[in-house]
Amino acid sequence: MQSVTMYTTAVCPYCIRAKQILKARGVEVIAEIRVDMQPEERMKMMQITGRRTVPQIFIGDTHVGGCDDLMALDSRGALASLLHG
Repeated sequence: MQSVTMYTTAVCPYCIRAKQILKARGVEVIAEIRVDMQPEERMKMMQITGRRTVPQIFIGDTHVGGCDDLMALDSRGALASLLHG
């Protein structure tokens, strides 16, 4: 299974939902980067993704996007193949 990295904040409902979807698809470990506790990480996230909002999800080296993007990927049936590389 590919590694999953997610830029998050503690109280973001979209972050919580994205984690639920990933765990339902078999992801056991999500490397969370908390931008609310590390403001410099938000700047890094914005430079990498061009986006300000969380979550920003990476599966392996692929930037998936936010929760809506993850849900769309899952509804197309493409999330499982991305996770399993």
